Amino acid sequence: MKKIAIDEATSKLLDELTATSAQRRSRKALVRAALRQYAERERRRATEVKDGAIFRKHRKRLARQARVLISEQVRS
Repeated sequence: MKKIAIDEATSKLLDELTATSAQRRSRKALVRAALRQYAERERRRATEVKDGAIFRKHRKRLARQARVLISEQVRS
C-alpha cells in the first residue's frame, strides 16, 4: 500500500464527505471511488475525442452514405 499526502483543505473536505455520506464510506474508500470515477470520465473523454476525429475525417463520406440510406428508405 502506498500513501499520498493531501493538503489540509482537502483533508477537511474528505472528513465532511465521509461524515455526511449516505453510504458511510471511509476516507480511503471515498478517495478510491473518486479516482475510479475520474479515470472512467477521462477514458470516455479520450474515446470521444478519437471518435470525433474519425467522424470529422470521414464526414463527407458519412453524409453521402446517410443520404443514400435515407433515399432508399423513402423509396421503400
